[in-house]
Amino acid sequence: MKKVLFIQTGFGVDVHGQDVTKAAVRAVDNAIYHNSMAGIEAMLPNEDLNNMCVTVKLAIPTDEAELDIEAVKARIPFGTVTVETQRGGMVTTHGIIIPEKGDKNDLMYIVNASVEAGY
Repeated sequence: MKKVLFIQTGFGVDVHGQDVTKAAVRAVDNAIYHNSMAGIEAMLPNEDLNNMCVTVKLAIPTDEAELDIEAVKARIPFGTVTVETQRGGMVTTHGIIIPEKGDKNDLMYIVNASVEAGY
């Protein structure tokens, strides 16, 4: 990305099921769905949203192999999307195991996201 225009941040939690992808998708949604980049189209080459570059940076509490990167990319509606991960986020207890919710243990996963948009 040559020029960053916007940086949005968010966090997501999977309370039951220990699914880091679910927490990551929620973190990206949290970052992008409380913003409107109304003027971005005019700032992009050829005023085309598909010329936007988006870098999603995730701090995840598990091994990257557990993350479905394509599911994260699918949350971004326009442009070329790159996903970067780093160790971070949090694993903490949610205090109750509910097998019907997919729990394997009493842990919840928290993921932090930074979503950079530009060209």
